[in-house]
Amino acid sequence: MREGHQRTGPGAITPDGCAVELYARLPAGAEPDIVAAAVPAGASILELGSGVGRVTHPLLERGFAVTAVDESAEMLERVRGARTIRSPIEDLDLGESFDVVMLASFLVHTGDVEVRRGLLRTCARHVAQDGCVLIQREGEDYHTNLPRERVDPSGFTVRIVSSEPVGDGVNSVRAEYEFPDSVWTQTFRARPLTTEQFEEALREAGLGVDRCLTDDGTWVRAVRVPGAAGRR
Repeated sequence: MREGHQRTGPGAITPDGCAVELYARLPAGAEPDIVAAAVPAGASILELGSGVGRVTHPLLERGFAVTAVDESAEMLERVRGARTIRSPIEDLDLGESFDVVMLASFLVHTGDVEVRRGLLRTCARHVAQDGCVLIQREGEDYHTNLPRERVDPSGFTVRIVSSEPVGDGVNSVRAEYEFPDSVWTQTFRARPLTTEQFEEALREAGLGVDRCLTDDGTWVRAVRVPGAAGRR
């Protein structure tokens, strides 16, 4: 398991500390609707970090052509109806372009700056010239409004328990997911980004913010910067 990532709870655990069974239980939430409202009907979508298909499956039901990428074979085994590719995101180079590239699950906040650069280069490398990249980022109070919890209508509780600095601008975040029959905990590292830092990271990859897709700014639509060809 990667440095700084820990997980407790039943079932298989991926290299970045994600429990496959937990993610198979989590609902899709608002994400499919956010994506569908931001892109053309029937668009081709490259979903980076698809996991078990929590968002993949609703997008397929809406008529999108989804290519799901994840480094975990156990996660991809749960995906149905989409083309699947097992690969670390930062290493992906399909030689193809897509109408939409998705980087959700706060992956842009990875603690490793070089990994983040690789993630965003992969986005730029695969988005069509007139396409877009949809990125999910942390809310402004993600690391400060703590502890906090949310009870999902489906009957489980998610808590963000703590976020503690571990050096170099990175925090160690602890989360808990409590279901009636099981409990999972996850500790992972995340790098908070100001709006300016986020936009600079995009510019470095040849991308620029087009607009926010949600009132809280957690979903952003980015496009190629004129003259950028998808940096390697």
